[in-house]
Amino acid sequence: MQIGKVLLSSFVSLSALFLLTKIMGNREMSQLSMFDYISSIAIGSIAGEMAAMSTATIIEPLISMTVLSLVTITINYLTCKSIKLRRFIQGQTLILYRDGQIYEKNLLHAKIDIGELLAECRLQGYFDLEEIYAIFLESNGQISILPMSSKRPVCPSDMNLNPVQSRPLATVIIDGRIMKDNLKSTGKTEAWLNKKLSQKGIDIKEVILATFDSTKDDINIYLKYHKELKNDEFE
Repeated sequence: MQIGKVLLSSFVSLSALFLLTKIMGNREMSQLSMFDYISSIAIGSIAGEMAAMSTATIIEPLISMTVLSLVTITINYLTCKSIKLRRFIQGQTLILYRDGQIYEKNLLHAKIDIGELLAECRLQGYFDLEEIYAIFLESNGQISILPMSSKRPVCPSDMNLNPVQSRPLATVIIDGRIMKDNLKSTGKTEAWLNKKLSQKGIDIKEVILATFDSTKDDINIYLKYHKELKNDEFE
């Protein structure tokens, strides 16, 4: 009987955690503010206690999780409306380096040493500070880098070129199945798709992935490979 209660509480805990997370919004860890992070830990801890039946009933933990979620949603809404509150809750962007000057007090405030700063630059492809104009610590803890204009990649506009705007490729076939809604969004029909496959002499059952390229008005096809590839090209 106790095992049944644990299974039920675990299911309710996981379901509640999933639903509340969906309501609060899907964001990556790198996008979470400090308040979001703390709130997530608190809600997760309550969900864990509920799953382990650490409380007499599951109603109280559910109420607690719901209240914390509502507070988080309210705070996030208010921070969208108030700059002062957003700066207080989420913090501000810090300038760590600009035009040859390292701001050591800002580094100290951010609890980042020179070694960590240089390592982050290398991870983003910069091995020389002279190639960088400014380095910022964003409020979500990520570091962003503005390169020197002379060191940044050449853009088409620099060469007075106007390339055709690229668009996301719609997935029209996955594992031999036509994604009807995606295909409809491209303005094409199943008859058109089947004709394209027929022209290329391909059986739809052998297609693991196909995408629609609007710039070419054609589909990119990737076939299934029925053999196991064991060789390692890197070691």
